[in-house]
Amino acid sequence: MIISSEDELQALKDIGRICALALKTMGAALEPGITTRELDLIGRKLLEDHGAQSAPEFCYQFPGATCISVNEEVAHGIPGDRVIAAGDLVNIDVSAVKAGFFGDTGASFIVPPGTARQEKLLRDGKRALFLGINQVKTGAPFAKIGTAIGSFAVKNRYTLIGNLASHGIGRSLHEEPKELSTWPDPDETRIMEEGQVFTIEPFLSLGGEWAEDGDDPWTLYSDPKAPTVQFEHTVVATKNGAIILTLAD
Repeated sequence: MIISSEDELQALKDIGRICALALKTMGAALEPGITTRELDLIGRKLLEDHGAQSAPEFCYQFPGATCISVNEEVAHGIPGDRVIAAGDLVNIDVSAVKAGFFGDTGASFIVPPGTARQEKLLRDGKRALFLGINQVKTGAPFAKIGTAIGSFAVKNRYTLIGNLASHGIGRSLHEEPKELSTWPDPDETRIMEEGQVFTIEPFLSLGGEWAEDGDDPWTLYSDPKAPTVQFEHTVVATKNGAIILTLAD
């Protein structure tokens, strides 16, 4: 989507803030003993209380309001009876729609107590996201995002999941520009346009290189199996850099 008015920008900020609030609230509720279904219900209630609807349900009939992926699960985990335990690595991905506009955000969390290795992975996952966001500017190549994140990953001995990409968003959950690499991609030649809306969502891993299907139609697992984190924001490209739409405050 290319934003064409202040009203459109405000509508995207509104749904982005709602997604961010749901993510923040769910993250605060994480504790040993809670099930992923109970956590999902917290997110669903916040979305509905703010007049929004789960985008995965709306677009794809996903069996949950949010995606909650635990430990060996990398993405698109289905909320259910799984009980969260101390030390678990949990990724929460929240996307929603309101008044025809979509927002998408995500973050990974450690349920205390975490190990030093896990905590460093979380910190560096956030750093990778913001290194990507710092490349956003009207007229810049999209390839700069993946190059910056990839250089950081190599320098710090991480891998990136190479088949989970960022994407355009706005009037639908996934739209042009599709398949935006968050890893170095010599075939990426597209240029960021003024007002263009898209996500940035690197999957930083301690060895995982690919996301593989599991036993259900949705959940993805890293291959090789390895701890993996994802942090995501929806942004707008401007001549002054990125506007982050998915902020809770």
